Amino acid sequence: MASVYILFSEKLNRFYTGSCLDLLQRLQSHKDKSFTGSFTSKTEDWELFFTINDLDYKQSRLIELHIKKMKSVIYIKNLKQYPELLAKLIERYR
Repeated sequence: MASVYILFSEKLNRFYTGSCLDLLQRLQSHKDKSFTGSFTSKTEDWELFFTINDLDYKQSRLIELHIKKMKSVIYIKNLKQYPELLAKLIERYR
């Protein structure tokens, strides 16, 4: 099953949104800076802010793109704070 994850860097005061099939492996690749030149390689203080798990891969990609298109810190924080918003998002891309 796939996941959507949101990382936060206090140093950059920025969020990063991604999706993957293996969350633990993907988080490790961010930590190890496996992708040199990537946005997440700019700092080392990324913390896992939020995850959406148990999605199929296509659904996870659509949700990731939706979150990125919103370009909103408030939207990201509301996803974590309001479960009904998350439920609507998952249902929209089911």
